[in-house]
Amino acid sequence: MAIADKAGTSGDAPRVQLRKQITLFHCVSIIVGIIIGSGIFVSPVGILQNVQSVGMSLLLWTVCGIFSTLCAICFAELGACIPESGGEYMYIKRAFGDFLSFICLWINLVIIQPVGTAASTLIFATYILRPVYPDCEPPKVAIRLIGVCVYAFLTAINVFNVKWATKVQAIITASKLSALIMVIVIGLIWIVQGNTINFQNPFANSDYSAGSVAIAFYSGFWAFGGWNYLNFLADEVIEPNRNLPSAILISMAIVTVVYLVANVAYFAVLTPQEMLLSSAVAVTFAEQTVRPVVWIMPILIAISVMGSMNGSMLSMSRLFFVGSRHNHLPEVISMISVRFSTPAPSLIVMCILTITMQNFEEIFYLIEMMGFGFATVLTTTLAALIHLRWKEPDLKRPIKLPVVLPILLFFISISILVLTVYQKPQQSGLAILIIACGIPLYLFGTWRSKPASIQNILVKITEFIQKLMYVAAEDDENSKTLNNDDVTKLLTENSPE
Repeated sequence: MAIADKAGTSGDAPRVQLRKQITLFHCVSIIVGIIIGSGIFVSPVGILQNVQSVGMSLLLWTVCGIFSTLCAICFAELGACIPESGGEYMYIKRAFGDFLSFICLWINLVIIQPVGTAASTLIFATYILRPVYPDCEPPKVAIRLIGVCVYAFLTAINVFNVKWATKVQAIITASKLSALIMVIVIGLIWIVQGNTINFQNPFANSDYSAGSVAIAFYSGFWAFGGWNYLNFLADEVIEPNRNLPSAILISMAIVTVVYLVANVAYFAVLTPQEMLLSSAVAVTFAEQTVRPVVWIMPILIAISVMGSMNGSMLSMSRLFFVGSRHNHLPEVISMISVRFSTPAPSLIVMCILTITMQNFEEIFYLIEMMGFGFATVLTTTLAALIHLRWKEPDLKRPIKLPVVLPILLFFISISILVLTVYQKPQQSGLAILIIACGIPLYLFGTWRSKPASIQNILVKITEFIQKLMYVAAEDDENSKTLNNDDVTKLLTENSPE
């Protein structure tokens, strides 16, 4: 039993629990802030290099936006009828039970979150240092050090105050949209001035082969990644039945339009060949249009990546928090900071995993495993939506889509999964191996009837971490209340002499 379970009541003291304090505006800021990261600024060449033409590139961006929006709407149905933090983890658990939900949690814990975030910290550091090292690559030591510092800084913000984190996200979202608006305005000015040569016969030399189109689609779909993260925060969203689907629809409309128009702006200034040779399209764009202030663009890219990290941290920490509450992760991860009412242990675990992943030299090789991991989770979630229609037909669904839509998306996501294995067999094989490692952990970690000796050790470790971090188990509707004085007294009484 953890320390918090021993506490008594204290009148009308506030409960130790997460608070509903995320508004519709914050929801939109979180989703847009997560999706618009380094992708649109750094490497929109992922589609172009496969389909080889301006017209097909813009068509694929549109298709990817529509597909992502449809997937997001399916998640909105699930989020509205199951308004609990944890996102797809909770949906899969409700539909298929503990094992598949644990695998979903495991994939996010060891593949999707730490690898992606570690890469983002390195990208942030690389671009924030670009003005200092304009003619060469920044030192690796400096990149790693700054990456660690920025992630630790964001962790501290998220630990101390959720409102601070959402305000930071809103500010960063406004900054990155401002950068994109600058790109769009400059591109439109160039078009008005008659620079439309790249849009003449736009489908010339297009590669229509299934493999090329499929890989291009995969690259674009990755650029829209993050639309599902708000579902992890459902417990903290004010009026989730209304604000969750509204935020998803508003955010996806904003991102799709911005991505499409930004690519039109890029093509107004840069030829396809120039884009393919560029490691950072937005920087190359700035060099040809606003050279005197070209140093601003790497900073704006870094700020954009920082926003993606902050939004990911805000959302994913709740996933692991919820997984711990359901006995799929150590108990302490489900505890709340008594002072700040935030899931501090979950955030700190994420920080440790991310910093650890930074030390792998093959970090970008590992990033390619994310495609397999995310496709696996997406496919299983869509299957959960379809299964719940049959398993719980009377479940209240504020949003109810035609069942043919999730079925269609399910088969498309299956195709993406198969394609990932075909195109990236080594990365997919490693991902499968890592996922398989979760099976014995599931069998042991969720083993409730552990011997008393093992249980006592786990209790002592949990209590030590509680004392160290000043955290307590979250109260539910039927639990006893616990205030700061209760926990302070309890920690003092249980502290070593």
